[in-house]
Amino acid sequence: MTKVYLQELGLICSLGSGVDTVRQALMDSAQARGLTPTDRYSPGRVLHVGKVAQALPDLRHLPSHYQTRNNAMAWAALAQIRPAVDAAIARHGAHRVAIVVGTSTSGLPEGEAARAQFERDQSWPEGFSYAQQELGNLAECLAVALGLTGIAHVISTACSSGAKALASGARLLKAGLADAVIAGGCDVLGAFTVAGFSALESVSPEVCNPLSQHRRGINLGEGAALFLMERDAGPVQLAGWGETSDAHHMSAPDPSGQGAIRSMRAALERAGLTPEAIDYLNLHGTATPHNDAMESLAVAEVLGCKVPVSSTKPLTGHTLAAAGALEAAFAWLTLVDNPQGRLPPHWWDGQADPALPALSVVRPGEQLGHAPRYVMSNSFAFGGSNATLILGAA
Repeated sequence: MTKVYLQELGLICSLGSGVDTVRQALMDSAQARGLTPTDRYSPGRVLHVGKVAQALPDLRHLPSHYQTRNNAMAWAALAQIRPAVDAAIARHGAHRVAIVVGTSTSGLPEGEAARAQFERDQSWPEGFSYAQQELGNLAECLAVALGLTGIAHVISTACSSGAKALASGARLLKAGLADAVIAGGCDVLGAFTVAGFSALESVSPEVCNPLSQHRRGINLGEGAALFLMERDAGPVQLAGWGETSDAHHMSAPDPSGQGAIRSMRAALERAGLTPEAIDYLNLHGTATPHNDAMESLAVAEVLGCKVPVSSTKPLTGHTLAAAGALEAAFAWLTLVDNPQGRLPPHWWDGQADPALPALSVVRPGEQLGHAPRYVMSNSFAFGGSNATLILGAA
């Protein structure tokens, strides 16, 4: 049976840039960090967002239709694994290295700025191209920049995109259609996105509070996570994945959790694991009333209430299409160089919703006491697009 490994990881988010920096902030047991109060994306209304503070690469050496914050964010993650990517291209050939990435924002912030200038001056910004907003722009930009001639495409299924990109990359490797895949997700903050989720009354005015009886919704964030995937043995195996579509509602999850249950069980079956093998679960954990209720039911049904769980969205915000890849990155960090099994804490007010199953949330400083073997990560999107990943220490 062909196995798929996540060889290298590059990531950037509100917790910082790079494996070491993000791991330290993720596992910090003293304080939650990452979210910033601002009204930049919601004039007159201060919200907490997971904004990337680091300067991003300058893309002016690329054609103007690739010069977007979204592409620059992905470029920052790619730069961290570039030596390994270049080695893979040299080893396999430019036609045998694929790109599969999830995104939903593409060049939307550039479109917002261009429209604002047009309304003000009746002229479009110099160099502005509507092609910046095309969803395939991200994969095309990376392929052109790396000189790749093989498969390159974007998956845009809202909040499951990044996780589904990893599953898609694994299928390419298993089918022999590629020998290496750059897979992950990237999304950036913008006023349009914040306004859209605000119109759904899904945005919390405070730091999000997953699983709490006082939860009021999500915080939005931005970031990117890219993996180099190959069949050659590496530090982490993508042991299993499950994908389902319940199509219950355009934006609300099926309250019975059946789509999530099938997704989690499919991942376990593909990995050849029993529920007891999972050492930690990274929840989708958006802190909306409906998601947390549905996901808690699904977790209790599939894994029971003893497996340690946490939502990392109070640290990064909900990074939308990047979330599945970014939280797979957190699973990767939990598995690698972690002999005592430190776990990402679940930051909340501690006031559990009595209507939900009593899941075992990770307390700050909590450790397994041994190196974790298997970690699961859930991603659930609008339209009932569900994805579950299982990563295993190799």
